[in-house]
Amino acid sequence: MLLTTSAIHVANDACFALLYPLLPFIAADLNLSYTEVGLLKATFSGAASAFQIPAGIVGARYGEMLVLLLGNAWVGLGLLAMAATGTFALLLAAAILAGIGGNAQHPLAASIVSKSVPRSQMAMALGTLNFAGDLGKLIGPFIAGLIAVQFGWRYALGVVGLFTAIFSISLLLRRRTPRVAQEAAATPVPPAAELPGAERIERGFRNVMLAGGLDSATRGAALTFLPFILAEHGFNAAAISALFGVIFAAGAAGKFVCGWLTGRWGILAVIVATEMVTAGSLLAIIVVPGWATVPLVIVFGFALNGTSSALSAGVSHFVPASLRARGYGTYFTAALVSSAIAPLAYGALGDAAGLAVVFVTMAAMTVAVIPAVLPARARLAESG
Repeated sequence: MLLTTSAIHVANDACFALLYPLLPFIAADLNLSYTEVGLLKATFSGAASAFQIPAGIVGARYGEMLVLLLGNAWVGLGLLAMAATGTFALLLAAAILAGIGGNAQHPLAASIVSKSVPRSQMAMALGTLNFAGDLGKLIGPFIAGLIAVQFGWRYALGVVGLFTAIFSISLLLRRRTPRVAQEAAATPVPPAAELPGAERIERGFRNVMLAGGLDSATRGAALTFLPFILAEHGFNAAAISALFGVIFAAGAAGKFVCGWLTGRWGILAVIVATEMVTAGSLLAIIVVPGWATVPLVIVFGFALNGTSSALSAGVSHFVPASLRARGYGTYFTAALVSSAIAPLAYGALGDAAGLAVVFVTMAAMTVAVIPAVLPARARLAESG
């Protein structure tokens, strides 16, 4: 089950990550401002977060793997629609269409994996699932960048979208309903208020959800505007695409390693360490020149993505298995809404004050994750 969900995660994250290195191409082609670039990214990510709670409920009712694969195929077809557009308004509309399919990925995959392994292995399993997603973030931008340099950004979206649709439909045709989905559909879900210790669970869950929202806001905005900082440092489009491959490779390692470390150091220790490194990297990126950026972005990518493994493991400790799909749906909704809104807000700030101010502000918000999660430290320590 972990292997299948991980393969789906590779394809899904490739579809959403490929937009980052394509943004300068799109901006030049359609003559976009930083605010419009942020709006495009916000639209794409926002559509992928709007219906995660309903996706979790529908998955629990009709089969989590079925809904997961249908959503992934939808994303691929949506990228084909984005590739066919000729104006910014139509591109935004197609981005909404494509993003809607992404609502199924995170809550359902995390729910399936979390219910298929014992608690002692959960952080490692979820870290592996996240690691697979970052492989997609490595592959997608790399392929998209190569295609865009030769043929343009529309061809890049079209090729990746077509592959994702075919891959997902082929898995769907060979699908067998997993036992965890059958059991979830057959088990009545009680209201949260009827669960033992529901008040305590809900309070800790809110802290983890807030921390996840702040962390995702930094991730979404940093990756959106990093290509423009790199361009100011003298990197061309091909070099930026290559550096994004490095960032996502480091991020994949970060998610895997931090999933492993979470089981040994504890959730809170991993969060504090990774967020401090991320904040420091954001500040250093502003001033580090030329190719000296390369080792810095490796550290940046590792820490930027490593936090998510600790936070996603924290969710499973506060939400009972019977509510897991719904709980992850709520958590990832908050995370992706933050990731969607942040590029728009930081884009407006960049137009008004410059990208250096944007990165300093992001560093400050990254550090704010630590006090956000501290009220839940006792429960996290008990669970770790």
